[in-house]
Amino acid sequence: MSVCVVGHSNPDTDSVAAAIAFANYLKATGTDAKATMQIGAADLNPESKVVLEKFGLAAPETMTDAGGKDVALVDFSDIGQAPANIGKANVVAIVDHHKIGDITTNSPIFFYAKPVGCTCTVLFEMYKNNNVALPKNIAGAMLCAILSDTVNFKSPTCTDADKAAVKELLGVAGVTDQDGLFMEMLKAKSSVAGVPIKDLIFRDYKDFDMNGKKVGIGQIELATLDQVADIRGDLFKAVEAVKAEGRHSVLFMLTDVVKEGTDLLVVSDEPAVIEKAFNGTIKGQSMWVDGMMSRKKQTVPPLQKAFGC
Repeated sequence: MSVCVVGHSNPDTDSVAAAIAFANYLKATGTDAKATMQIGAADLNPESKVVLEKFGLAAPETMTDAGGKDVALVDFSDIGQAPANIGKANVVAIVDHHKIGDITTNSPIFFYAKPVGCTCTVLFEMYKNNNVALPKNIAGAMLCAILSDTVNFKSPTCTDADKAAVKELLGVAGVTDQDGLFMEMLKAKSSVAGVPIKDLIFRDYKDFDMNGKKVGIGQIELATLDQVADIRGDLFKAVEAVKAEGRHSVLFMLTDVVKEGTDLLVVSDEPAVIEKAFNGTIKGQSMWVDGMMSRKKQTVPPLQKAFGC
């Protein structure tokens, strides 16, 4: 049975590139595998579409039900971000850069996680340490994933390992202009014109269990907040609608990459808890959090502390 390598729901570029890279790694080391994702190719986020097209890579296959399959997880280990029936799947491997989630297995598996800025940084180390040949096009996708996840090294999640990986991947992929590549990706990622509001909300969205309370956090990265000025009201209404589906709180991060901060839209049963988490005040619909760039490192941990996790 072929191992289905899959990233988290609402996959970002790291999740997509990591699935492709790990599937190739497994095949190169003797295990039949294929890259998959939990959405259809048409639903990929704009940045990932640009990256796959730029490096001539096909989108991973769609796989929404893991029941009865051998699966390898990349870029997550939380049940809430997994395909349906993950409990009936045979999880054989996990490669990640997040906190350890609540996935459990019945037998020992290959597990490789490191506190770096991107799963593709972990995978690059695996390729390098085990002398596995890295195709030029996959190297390009991995490069893009690291630049995206670390916001071209501006994110606090960025480590020296990420920078070292990018330096080598630039050469393997034949890319000479790192900043130009990042801006090409940012232009696609921050594009909002003509995009349905719901698609923007779920472009990069995850649900979390905060001490028994369901908290949703979405994010879009922008070159300037002016890009969403005309649709800000509609975004807030959509956040309210997502919250009404049974969540305690929904936060939506409007991250200004140039100013290096986030305008945080907030809908919550306990807004005081959110204010406590970020030591700020919600004014109207939102609060500005200076320096907030990373959901994983700067949004989730303070919330977990405030919710008593």
